[in-house]
Amino acid sequence: MGLRINDTVPDFTAETDQGTITFHDWIGDSWAILFSHPKDFTPVCTTEFSAVAQLADEWTKRNCKVIGVSVDSAEDHRKWKHDIEAYGKSPAGFPIIADAGLDVSKAFDMLPAEAYLPDGRTPADSATVRSVFIIGPDKQLKLSMTYPMTVGRNFAEILRALDGLQMSAKGVATPANWTPGEDVIIPPAVSNDEAKEKFGEFETIFPYLRKTKAPG
Repeated sequence: MGLRINDTVPDFTAETDQGTITFHDWIGDSWAILFSHPKDFTPVCTTEFSAVAQLADEWTKRNCKVIGVSVDSAEDHRKWKHDIEAYGKSPAGFPIIADAGLDVSKAFDMLPAEAYLPDGRTPADSATVRSVFIIGPDKQLKLSMTYPMTVGRNFAEILRALDGLQMSAKGVATPANWTPGEDVIIPPAVSNDEAKEKFGEFETIFPYLRKTKAPG
């Protein structure tokens, strides 16, 4: 069975291009995003990792650590980062896990248990390793998404989703296309009296759909 929302994510010790980490210790009290790709020196993923590097200040503002994972070696990661930084014109300060044994990929259900890397492999041999996991400080999975090989991930949306998750941790929900600064939804389990006490003024659109200013 794969990882589900609110499951505690696997803990593991692994090599990265920046040294050895133990995952839960590395997360600490932060939010974390684990994003994967099937092979170093591939075109779509180079553009994606560059986009992550360009958002370094945004991750920091949100107390969120980012970490990549690939089934290539730490040495390959270090070499590939030169291309990532050249393309994005930003330093790639985040670590990338070397998962040559597929332990992390299988633990996060990105590849089946029987998967292996053949000699002379291509990205297609690890194609399903193309996922994003947003993890809370409680080490629980808050959101996951998986993309096909040919569609570049939208890290502006991942950043927006992180904002939504951090807002929902304050006891509210967010509507479609929500961005920071917009009104939020009061959960149906909260009565009108409780909503008034907790949030102050709110708008009732339907009995089950009430909006209020986002809590600070």
